[in-house]
Amino acid sequence: MPDRAVPPLADRLHGLLFFPVTPFAPDGSLDLDVLRAHVGTGVAGGAGAVFAACGTGEYHALDLDEYEAVVAAAVEATAGRVPVVAGVGHGTALAKQFAARARRAGADGLLVLPPYLVSADQDGLLRHFAAIAAATDLDLIVYQRDNAVLTPASVVALAELPQVIGIKDGCGDLDLMQRIISAMRTEAPDRRFLYFNGLPTAELTGLAYRGIGVTLYSSAVYCFAPDIALAFHRALLGGDDAVVNALLDGFYRPLVELRNQGRGYAVSLVKAGVRLEGLDAGGVRPPLSDPSPQHVKELAELIARGRALLAGN
Repeated sequence: MPDRAVPPLADRLHGLLFFPVTPFAPDGSLDLDVLRAHVGTGVAGGAGAVFAACGTGEYHALDLDEYEAVVAAAVEATAGRVPVVAGVGHGTALAKQFAARARRAGADGLLVLPPYLVSADQDGLLRHFAAIAAATDLDLIVYQRDNAVLTPASVVALAELPQVIGIKDGCGDLDLMQRIISAMRTEAPDRRFLYFNGLPTAELTGLAYRGIGVTLYSSAVYCFAPDIALAFHRALLGGDDAVVNALLDGFYRPLVELRNQGRGYAVSLVKAGVRLEGLDAGGVRPPLSDPSPQHVKELAELIARGRALLAGN
């Protein structure tokens, strides 16, 4: 059972959320020493939470034993300083197995990724999330995107499950998110519920999400340029829109344009950035591919430009 002396997960999720990459050795195996260094540095630098073995961490490419080892290494590296949330996905049966492994590894909660391949109706999605919640005592954040987009009524129904503490939005439909927030405010006014901006480079839409009251987000940039990510986060939450817009124009928009030049770059370009900053996290596993040398060069130039912008502000 979770340690009841520790505040609930919903009370511990604040600040910039760190989604570490999963390092691989030259032979393709896990490199847990590099992972511990990556996570430890990120936590020491000011991350508010660690989301291990999620999308950026190539959850899709890990078997059960590897997954458990990754989550356990993240828990070890954080040493209780911040919560560790682990990704679970695939179909319902496998998601429950991954949830059990995350619990055994010491995770504080779960990020429930969309189910594999199939497109389900709202009732099927709710039964899927309810089955995972029933199989674990960990708190859940539901990640809506792709084939798992919820209606406002479904989110209200989902919130009836005490373990579901929030929803992470990866589809970017602000109209839908506003309606979800409004429905929760009117239909479940006493229910504390968290909302996350879960788009691939969340900073680009940070101002828009802030406008509807969503300020929690995950930063892929924190993996390789934590100074830029933290400066943007401080400016966004502090209302310094001059800094926000300078970084959007000079760094984040060009980064997204670079990211959009390759399939899978939301993961592989981030991992390239980690390597550029001196931590050998290896390449990505199939079916992803590493970015081209030219794109890695452009990423290095962008990081330098972002730091020059910081120096000028």
